[in-house]
Amino acid sequence: MRFPIVIHKDADSGYGVTVPDLPGCFSAGDTLDEAIESAREAIACHIEGLLMDGEPIPARASLEVHQVNDDFREGVWAIVAVDVSKLSSKTTRINITLPERVLAIVDRAAVREGQSRSGLLAQAALSYIRRRAESDLPVLLTDKHESGSSYQAGSPRPGRRRFTGGE
Repeated sequence: MRFPIVIHKDADSGYGVTVPDLPGCFSAGDTLDEAIESAREAIACHIEGLLMDGEPIPARASLEVHQVNDDFREGVWAIVAVDVSKLSSKTTRINITLPERVLAIVDRAAVREGQSRSGLLAQAALSYIRRRAESDLPVLLTDKHESGSSYQAGSPRPGRRRFTGGE
């Protein structure tokens, strides 16, 4: 995930960093580079704490929304990428099949977001599940046929015949 950060500096101090999308997440550094790296570590630590406590990661607002906030007017903005899929969780290797075109789109999005392919797919899956959780998650987790859908678990896709060997 990419997080906007605002960097501020007083004449007699180092650089301070605020992460607007993560209330209570702050960091600092003696140099600009140290401040940005410190922010990356603070974001990872903050999110890890949220995950360990079973809390959701807060929704991110656009950079434009933050820039009009009077609290951040004097700051310099940067974007910090943190791969949240690597936090607070044991990973399991899986094998999936995707069309090359879809994989290329996923890879471009992962680079743009500063994530790994796995991180982006994990985030997309969790986002999809969260959006659907209130409406029809039980259907997603069963083999029940959805009305209006021509697909049933265990049946060939529409327009395809299953080969049985005797045809």
